[in-house]
Amino acid sequence: MFSRAGEIALKIMIYLATDQQKGRWIGLREIVQEIDSPEAFTAKVLQRLTRQGLIRSLRGPSGGFQLPNRRAVTLHEIIIAIDGEGIFTKCVLGLAECSESCPCPVHDKFKAVRDHLAGVLISTTIEEVKEGLLLGHYYLKV
Repeated sequence: MFSRAGEIALKIMIYLATDQQKGRWIGLREIVQEIDSPEAFTAKVLQRLTRQGLIRSLRGPSGGFQLPNRRAVTLHEIIIAIDGEGIFTKCVLGLAECSESCPCPVHDKFKAVRDHLAGVLISTTIEEVKEGLLLGHYYLKV
């Protein structure tokens, strides 16, 4: 559904939200281990999340990553930061022009799906999702 980078970004953000010791810097290796992702690719996703202001980073031996002290982050913000608006705006058949006035054959069907997906992502924060993870109801890796 999302790009691999988008999936990893969601996992990173949820994992960082589960940190019980607020203010602790979490290293790349710990993140990679906890979400079961390739180190180099995860590092690139972390850079993008940092550039977008969704996480903070600190270089050095005691550095790492953490969520900034700010309002709740939605899953929508994370996906937009990594994948852009395309999942919500591009034609599913790849047509350059696909709109209400010039729709592709499946435009109306997929518009409803995209609108519903956007609504779910906009209304879901990482804080909400982390609770089930902490309780052991959900997992970031199998």
